[in-house]
Amino acid sequence: MILIIYAHPYPDKSNVNMLMLKLAANNPDVAIRSLYDMYPDFNIDVEAEQRAVEQADLLVLQHPLYWYSYPPLLKLWIDKVFTQGWAYGAGATALKNKKMLWAVTTGGEHGHFEGGDHPGFAVLSQPIQATADYCGMRWLSPVAVHGAYRADQTALLKQIRNYGERLTSWRED
Repeated sequence: MILIIYAHPYPDKSNVNMLMLKLAANNPDVAIRSLYDMYPDFNIDVEAEQRAVEQADLLVLQHPLYWYSYPPLLKLWIDKVFTQGWAYGAGATALKNKKMLWAVTTGGEHGHFEGGDHPGFAVLSQPIQATADYCGMRWLSPVAVHGAYRADQTALLKQIRNYGERLTSWRED
């Protein structure tokens, strides 16, 4: 089972993320939990979230990139749900060997993240990848959909299809 934890503070303003979720929802193995819809007050039901994660073989964290990071509710979700003794530490096995995929959308084009004045994706993914590693998860190469604001429709659809293909073939990663 694939569990997508979707965190977008303004989901109705993101055509790209909506298309990504529609494509993902066509996969019968996918369950989607939209954090900003479920927890607008940021009061996360930790036990319910842990049960959902326990059912998954692949955990996908999907969100827009916000100032080179993830939205605040996703950070809180990780802080609250990935508890000691459950996600990490002595006796923790809930996340061990599960796979994690980071699916992120950006306003900037791909070239914006190739170094120079801006951090590349190898740097930007480090906190999430380190979290996965610390919890004994298997990190998969991220999916990034760039140019959400300016890319032409053909380029965006190609990137979104790549996401769908990754959700279909993740066991091979």
